[in-house]
Amino acid sequence: METRFIADAMLGRLSKWLRVMGYDTHYQVAYEEEAIRRSIQGGLTLLSRRARISEEHPGAISVRSHHVGEQLRELAERNVLRPRRTEWFRRCLVCNVPLRKAAGEISMESVPDYVLHHQIPDIRWCPACRRLFWAGTHRENMIRQLEKWGF
Repeated sequence: METRFIADAMLGRLSKWLRVMGYDTHYQVAYEEEAIRRSIQGGLTLLSRRARISEEHPGAISVRSHHVGEQLRELAERNVLRPRRTEWFRRCLVCNVPLRKAAGEISMESVPDYVLHHQIPDIRWCPACRRLFWAGTHRENMIRQLEKWGF
């Protein structure tokens, strides 16, 4: 079973990078205590920078570092992450929803002409927010950053 996360308000950047790596990562600026309990009961692992929160929830993981690369390495060193490149870029970075291959019925009007003519097989879309994603320089930069962090 894949590891799924709920991250507290102090881990927004970590949440985005976990999504880049393909992890189901729920993130909000604030949660009610009951929502955290339900998420944990539903199989999500709580990630928090607050020691008190981590202590209140058995199985929660206290993230120590302030820097996202170090946070990812912390999780990998604790065997919480088992990153596979084949899973990278499979989730919407905003909505956390699994991306789908863009088909003919998806509006491509916001995609640059160059991308349409050269990379159509790589275009994916989010069924929740309808954002389009493709392999471009932004993605290449993210891959280089993950490699720099040791992934």
